[in-house]
Amino acid sequence: MPLNRRKFLQRSAVTGASVALTGAAAAPAAGAAEGRGENKGRGPKRYALTVMGTTDLHGHVFNWDYFKNAEYSDAQGNAQGLARVSTLVEQVRAEKGRQNTLLLDAGDTIQGTPLTYYYAKVDPITAEGGPVHPMARAMNAIGYDAVALGNHEFNYGIETLRKFEEQCRFPLLGANAVDAKTLRPAFPPYFMKSFRVKGAPPVKVAVLGLTNPGIAIWDKAYVQGKLAFPGLEEQAAKWVPKLRSMGADVVVVSAHSGSSGTSSYGDQLPYVENAAANVARQVPGIDAILVGHAHAEIEELRVVNERTGKTVVLSEPLCYAERLTLFDFDLVFERGRWRVASVKASLRDARTVADDPRITGLLADEHRKVVAYVNQVVGTATATLTTAEARYKDAPIIDLINKVQEDVVRQALAGTRYASLPVLSQASPFSRTSQIPAGEVTIRDLSSLYVYDNTLVAKVMTGAQLRAYLEYSAEYFVQTAPGAPVDVAKLTNANGRPDYNYDYVSGLRYDIDIARPAGSRIRNLTFGGAPLDDAQQFVLAVNNYRANGGGAFPHVASAQEVWSESTEIRTRIAEWVTAKGVLDPADFASADWRLTREGTPVF
Repeated sequence: MPLNRRKFLQRSAVTGASVALTGAAAAPAAGAAEGRGENKGRGPKRYALTVMGTTDLHGHVFNWDYFKNAEYSDAQGNAQGLARVSTLVEQVRAEKGRQNTLLLDAGDTIQGTPLTYYYAKVDPITAEGGPVHPMARAMNAIGYDAVALGNHEFNYGIETLRKFEEQCRFPLLGANAVDAKTLRPAFPPYFMKSFRVKGAPPVKVAVLGLTNPGIAIWDKAYVQGKLAFPGLEEQAAKWVPKLRSMGADVVVVSAHSGSSGTSSYGDQLPYVENAAANVARQVPGIDAILVGHAHAEIEELRVVNERTGKTVVLSEPLCYAERLTLFDFDLVFERGRWRVASVKASLRDARTVADDPRITGLLADEHRKVVAYVNQVVGTATATLTTAEARYKDAPIIDLINKVQEDVVRQALAGTRYASLPVLSQASPFSRTSQIPAGEVTIRDLSSLYVYDNTLVAKVMTGAQLRAYLEYSAEYFVQTAPGAPVDVAKLTNANGRPDYNYDYVSGLRYDIDIARPAGSRIRNLTFGGAPLDDAQQFVLAVNNYRANGGGAFPHVASAQEVWSESTEIRTRIAEWVTAKGVLDPADFASADWRLTREGTPVF
């Protein structure tokens, strides 16, 4: 069946991008019934509109944990997946009238589960005659109207993203994703839809899509010189007045950007990563913002615009399709135009409904293929390995990642001028629940250890730079006085730093003195049994997120790059285990670091 392409899209000669034509507007949905216009007594005509939203779906179609090979479950009893969201959406459409609703998403759709990895790398949608992406199939079937680009949309490269875009029956919006040369939009900046109201002009709704400027850092290898990502605030200030001048009665922003105002860029970008509340505060003319990126649950956040004094309503549904946001608008027709009288936000919960069999049936074959793929046996483990304590104890399971990365980089640099430099490696405790059981080891076991699609880079760094790198990493721990009780639940994530921004560095030995203030915690730092020489050069095997500046670790982004590849680290781990056949901690475990207080080990 041919996929629809909207008339307001044209191709950029430079990037092949879809660009929204200023002044163009999508026609009302074919066959749309007249809206819920009401005229009680002699009062003004009113209209009720509901805008639904999801975000950070990350490839979750089914309520299934591919890493555990079981139905998804957590301590809170949550349920996940677009099949559940589809049920919620149909409930809302039945309640409100389908013709009075709009369905949006705030980005990060095509990365995050083995399902999305499989159709990007194993059976790629970009192959000649390749499959339709399962997220496109599901979201087309559910009837999404528009989706903002997330930063993870770029993880598999622009070709995969463009193919996904081609397969979607809705636009991928990104007003601040622009052609690097012309600075013109590389994707549609906005989407407009008119809703019919009996006895009154239609209600025109504009949706502006904004994405995260961090793409320029995190996926530099794919976007550098091709795409640029200006700040959300400046692009919203440019586009919202245009949308109002085009007759928009309601302006909704779908923003792949959290609300906290914080940033993990360090000084690498002049923009704020989590800028949604800033946009609401600084840019007049916005009625509501669907928030994404932060994986938080915010039912309703009200922000007052500094220039107009009007309230903007923000909402962020929980990630992985666990929640659905509803923005309920009440509009009133006064003085020849529609005005938003009120907006309120609420959440619907995926655990309260069953899967929509239409969606699970639609993708049953894809699901079976991926389950079979991740359950392939690649080796045998002599002992159980777990990440349960990996964030505060040197765990062999993280040493496995570092050993694989060291081996890959050493082999890659053999015969080059850098072959004589010692190879070190960094790795983070991504998951607190990953486990490789004793006995048969499958791809899903190894995938649960390395949940991101990162690739490997080799950087040259000095001893002094590595010392600073470790000090920065050690800020992850909460300062704890000697003799004070140690609560491991409160020991880490100081200042909100996530686990993925704490690094082990293999090949060095060091203590982290958590009784000391941040910046002076690395003690007894040695290499080869001797104090680390600040002038000595090393090759650091590092994932591409960190290599490009993710987490704002010092020196690494600007360090000389001597090698990189496009194969995922997860794949390299599977290859290493397959070649060994037996996964024995004796082959990779090492004692590199420990937590201390004034020289006394914490554990």
